[in-house]
Amino acid sequence: MSIFALQSLAGGFLDEDLEHFNKRFDDWCIQFESYDDAMDIVQTLENQESIDVVEITPLSYPKYFFTNLQGTIYATRQIQDKIICVVEPVMGASFRIAICDLKTSNVRLTMTHYKNIPSIEGAFANFGE
Repeated sequence: MSIFALQSLAGGFLDEDLEHFNKRFDDWCIQFESYDDAMDIVQTLENQESIDVVEITPLSYPKYFFTNLQGTIYATRQIQDKIICVVEPVMGASFRIAICDLKTSNVRLTMTHYKNIPSIEGAFANFGE
């Protein structure tokens, strides 16, 4: 499960108007189902050398695939059919582990709260349901 987007070398994803770059990848960014489709559009644009085709996956950009996932994501990893994330749900809140199911797109936060990144690192590294 992946999509392809056009990214500026300076950062940002090309908007659907094909003129502006958004800092974050969202619904307004142009997206493609294949690398070849994306390259076809790149070849029609000015400044082709400053635009890269990038692959967006649930592991590299979980917020796009899991709309219920809220907060700042600090780390992700995949275990079988789930994406596991270290999340700060709101600024200043305790960190949590989010479990995102690739099959159902459901997001569940674990009950344990962690006060800082070092305290969650061990749980994240050894996470298993």
